[in-house]
Order: sequence, then structure tokens, then C-alpha cells
Amino acid sequence: MPTKTIDVQKAQADLRSLIAQVTTGTEIVLTDGTTPVARIVRADGSPKSRTVGLHPGAMRTSDDFDEPLPEDFWTGSV
Repeated sequence: MPTKTIDVQKAQADLRSLIAQVTTGTEIVLTDGTTPVARIVRADGSPKSRTVGLHPGAMRTSDDFDEPLPEDFWTGSV
């Protein structure tokens, strides 16, 4: 993917042109002076699907997760 670097001040005036370049595959790096501050890249268009079971055992639910909270919780005396 080709990359183009442009100052933020100049990018404001050329935004339509930059978006056209991004749609063809160019990555735009925005700079403030010589410091890179952001990138503009083409959006995928669709969210990536989630994969079930990537972290088995990473979470657990306690046996009393659906029990009412104690009265102390609601009165703030805990």
C-alpha cells in the first residue's frame, strides 16, 4: 500500500482529493509539522466476524450471579 504524508493544514484544503486517493489504496499520514498525528486508511466496509471459543476459561460466572444484592449495597453502608 503506497503511503503519502501531508501536513494537517494542507489536508483540510485537499480533503476530497485525499479521500479519492484512499479509496484507490493509498494510506495518508497526517502530520503536525514533522510529527505524525493520524492516518487515513480505506474502511473495510463490513465488521469482522467474531470467533467463539478463542479464550476458553478466561471468564466464569459465579453461582449466585442472579441473586438479589444485599440491602447494604442499596443503602450505601458497605
